[in-house]
Amino acid sequence: MIKKFLDKVKSTDGKILLENFLSLSALQIIGMLLPLITLPYVLRVIGFEKYGIIVISAALVTYFTSLTDFSFKITAVRDVAVFKHSKVRLNYIYSKVVTIKLLFLLFSWTIISLIVYFYSPFFENRLIHFYSSLMLLGYVLFPEWFFQGIEKMRYITYLNLGVKLFFTICIFIFIKNEEDYWIYPLLNSLGFIGAGLIGQYILIKRYRLKFVWLPVKIILRTVRDNFPIFVNQFLPTLYNNTSTFLLGIFSSDKLVGIYQAILTLVNLGVSLIEIISRVFFPFLNRKKEAFTSFKKLMVITVSIIVLGLLSFNRIIFWYLGLDYEYAFQILIILALGLFGYMLYNIYGLNYFIVHRQDKLVMKNTIISSIIGLILAFPLIHFFGIIGAALNLTISRGFMGGSLFVKYLLRNRC
Repeated sequence: MIKKFLDKVKSTDGKILLENFLSLSALQIIGMLLPLITLPYVLRVIGFEKYGIIVISAALVTYFTSLTDFSFKITAVRDVAVFKHSKVRLNYIYSKVVTIKLLFLLFSWTIISLIVYFYSPFFENRLIHFYSSLMLLGYVLFPEWFFQGIEKMRYITYLNLGVKLFFTICIFIFIKNEEDYWIYPLLNSLGFIGAGLIGQYILIKRYRLKFVWLPVKIILRTVRDNFPIFVNQFLPTLYNNTSTFLLGIFSSDKLVGIYQAILTLVNLGVSLIEIISRVFFPFLNRKKEAFTSFKKLMVITVSIIVLGLLSFNRIIFWYLGLDYEYAFQILIILALGLFGYMLYNIYGLNYFIVHRQDKLVMKNTIISSIIGLILAFPLIHFFGIIGAALNLTISRGFMGGSLFVKYLLRNRC
């Protein structure tokens, strides 16, 4: 099937797509394996309580990663893919992205500082929050948007793998007892900052990009134009987090752990969907006629993933150490949600956004996220862990299904 698809495009394009897919796949696989090596060691040395402080701090910072990115992983990728051969346009895009990212970084640090200062539990661990917030600087500096736009994903792979390997090795070297727990977020942030600095060096030295000062009106116009995509990227994190949070309120920590364990395995499918989507996004901006082949590839891939999860459920539960009577039902519900996520990536990101219908996708995401937030309370209150799984799957299904319906209506007219 892949060979048939590659035969439909030029051999050069086929090689680029295959190289980018393999690069991102390698990154994703190693990125999943390394935490399996370090996490048992970290929990044994610093304990669950200290690790919990680190996780909470990282969760706070995560809300601001979407803000500092401000949709450039989509909009800047799209612009670079279109103007990749124009040095003037690339300098303009580069300057615009760096300026806005730095402005939102300063804003994010200010808000985080206020939250930590005025909320006493956070203030007690202010050093951890400070080290964790440094990670935002790494996200701002790392030019993933540029490498994806020029379809050179290997740079993303090399630099990210360098970060993960640095982080993994340093954990075993520097974290020796419980009091060393503050080193964990510091090492994590330093790794991302290092990758960001190297990425900037590549842009300046290899691709000869130059920073130019832009008028304020251009910065404001970019913020306004990118806002629909920003909303589209940020809002789904709210209903995702709400399901887990409410489950912890209405049930027990054990059920939260079971739900998260099953969701983690299902989200491996989400990761694969995102890899394929990210690989094809810049390509489809150049060759919109390849959309039909891309759509078929996604449908077949996700169908195989879902069937694989359901067929090997006993092995999955053995691997997770799960012995819960409703585990298979939860797996079925969450696995079916992959089809909704697939539909969003096909028709939202790689069709409507490619065709510059950003506001249409934003409105769809807002409505879907609101529905997810509203349904979360009754579903989880009355059905517990099953309700949490239903809420996530319904939200993903509505978000992707609505865009599929809009696509059908548009192409029938």
